[in-house]
Amino acid sequence: MPESSSIMGIVGAFIGIAIMLGIGTMILGNTTMDCSTLDGYDAGDPEDSTGWAATCLDNNTATQNAYALLIVILIVTAAVAILFVVKML
Repeated sequence: MPESSSIMGIVGAFIGIAIMLGIGTMILGNTTMDCSTLDGYDAGDPEDSTGWAATCLDNNTATQNAYALLIVILIVTAAVAILFVVKML
């Protein structure tokens, strides 16, 4: 009987993490600051922006990449859950 509750705990944790990561990725994955109002912003080619605008654009890219990596956490958690379940069998 204790094995059953351990498996349910792992499954519950996995489902909870999956929901939190899914919502977090949807909300924050596409969140960026509006850099077009900052000094040094180049509307023709934003990559040529300078100063604070360039820093703002770099931060936007880093933020989007960080949230894209959240799926790795979900995969690792799934692997741990699978290994735990296989060990219990």
